[in-house]
Amino acid sequence: MIVSFFYLCYDCIARNSNIRELFSPSGCFFEVTIIVGAPPFKKAAMASKSKTSKQNTTTNASLSSPATLTGAVHYSLKKISPRKTDNKSIHEWLESMKESSPPRSRRCLRSDTSATLEPETPDTQYKAWKARHPSALDNFDRIFEVADAKQIFVFLDYDGTLSPIVEDPERAFMSDEMRNVVKEVATFFVTAIITGRRREKVYEFVQLPELYYAGSHGMDIMGPLPQTSNGVKTYGTKTLDGTGNEVVLFQPANDITCIMDEVYRLLEEKARKISGARIEHNKFCVSVHFRCVKEENWLHLAEEVNSVIKSYPNLYATQGRKVLEIRPSILWNKGRALEFLIRTLGFANRNGVFPIYIGDDQTDEDAFKVVARRRHGLSILVSDSVKETHASHSLQDPNEVLKFLQHLVKWRKMSVRS
Repeated sequence: MIVSFFYLCYDCIARNSNIRELFSPSGCFFEVTIIVGAPPFKKAAMASKSKTSKQNTTTNASLSSPATLTGAVHYSLKKISPRKTDNKSIHEWLESMKESSPPRSRRCLRSDTSATLEPETPDTQYKAWKARHPSALDNFDRIFEVADAKQIFVFLDYDGTLSPIVEDPERAFMSDEMRNVVKEVATFFVTAIITGRRREKVYEFVQLPELYYAGSHGMDIMGPLPQTSNGVKTYGTKTLDGTGNEVVLFQPANDITCIMDEVYRLLEEKARKISGARIEHNKFCVSVHFRCVKEENWLHLAEEVNSVIKSYPNLYATQGRKVLEIRPSILWNKGRALEFLIRTLGFANRNGVFPIYIGDDQTDEDAFKVVARRRHGLSILVSDSVKETHASHSLQDPNEVLKFLQHLVKWRKMSVRS
């Protein structure tokens, strides 16, 4: 295996599309470090400014106005070696999907309601699992005893967390009550939605411009841009959102979109042969939904997916809740997106940050691992059945997520008054 290291100036990358290529030939591994920020002769001035800013500690309440993706940042984008896919790995896909998917209800999940799922495991096993991953609601006061003096960030998955899991992904609507509480959360804390969906699609569902949105598992990040940047260079590309607001974009896999378009078309053609199969284009990844496919046809669909992606050594598949995600082979995921947002918003100091991450899917495990590595933080798996997870706590369903966020807002209001 060939290992190469490159250290590149961001401005050089922006001017040269060949340098922006993140993908190596099959079997190679590249680490690309993008150096963003002020030129060397300004480093001393920025270091002095950084010391001053550390002395002036910012409270959570003062962050009601959006921060921006700014600062002198060193961030690595690594390519992971493509894995060969054979019959064994196809079966591993399916087994992993079954393990990470909730058990089927006796009745079909309707698109406008959240069905109560029956326990898949004996009650004793579930109780033992709950002891290892206790309710974040029941333990709220104890958890936030250590969070009061910290800079809290709130990271939320969308499907199965803010909205119920439904058969039709186009109808995964969040309730007005959930939208209102997320809006309130964002008035007190930097709040981001990190999802596997296309960023534009989840924004259409949520409709809150004050949030940060990380679509395609964090490969497409959009955040609000304040009126002034305080002389600090913005990390990303300034642009306008659909309503004309200034935002900043960060897209580490921007050069892969044409390949994803091609893969989407091929998978769409394959899916027509299998009843219930749905293909969703999420810009920097493609989702193959198994939810409405009869289980006896899962293997056939997985084989069709494999027949497409085996021709693309720079792509690989991950599993979620009855979904396969086709993604570019760069080491970027929801955990990396979480780290990126904390770091580029100027809060890299681990001791002063308390990230909260809530998600329900296998793809959220990367973020749970990041939170677990920190000295302080809260990771919450949304599940009413036993699952292997790196999350420290649990909530049963989106209704409990709603209650938790309401508790969080109430707690912050009380702490601000005191």
